[in-house]
Amino acid sequence: MSAVLTLRPARSTDAGKLGAMITEAVDARPWKPRLHTGAQDIMHMGKLIDRGWVTVAELDNVVAGFLALDGHELDALFVAAWAQGRRVGTGLLNEAKARSDVLELWTFQQNTGAQRFYLRHGFSEIARTEGDNEEGLPDIRYRWQRAAEETRA
Repeated sequence: MSAVLTLRPARSTDAGKLGAMITEAVDARPWKPRLHTGAQDIMHMGKLIDRGWVTVAELDNVVAGFLALDGHELDALFVAAWAQGRRVGTGLLNEAKARSDVLELWTFQQNTGAQRFYLRHGFSEIARTEGDNEEGLPDIRYRWQRAAEETRA
C-alpha cells in the first residue's frame, strides 16, 4: 500500500518541524555554510507561516516537506530526507504551479539534485551569479511558465 500525500496550509505549530527540516538540510550539505542557528530557522519559518506563504506536505499524516510561495517566487521547497524520492517535492511543486502561471526561484550551483529536479519539471535557467547572496555561493535563477494553451481563463 502506498503512502497518502496530503497538502495543507501551514499552522504556527508547524514552525518547529519545518525549521528543523531546514537545519537538517543545511547540515547534510557540507558545502553550505551554517549561517543561522536551529532556533533562527524555526523563527524564520514562523515568519513565513504568519505571512501565509507555506504549504505543508504530509505522508500518512507525518510532515514530510513544505513549500513557501510568495506570489510567483518560490522562496523555499524542502523535503525531509526520509521522504525524498516519494513524490513529495513533485506534489508541492504541482501545488505551486496550480497557483501561478509563472514561477521563479534560486538554487545553488552546487545543489545538482535540485537543478535536476527543476529541469525535469519544466524550469529553464535564466541567470547565474557568482555568489550575490547571503551564503556567498554561486547560484542559478530558474523560471517556469505555463504554456499559452494551458493558461487559466
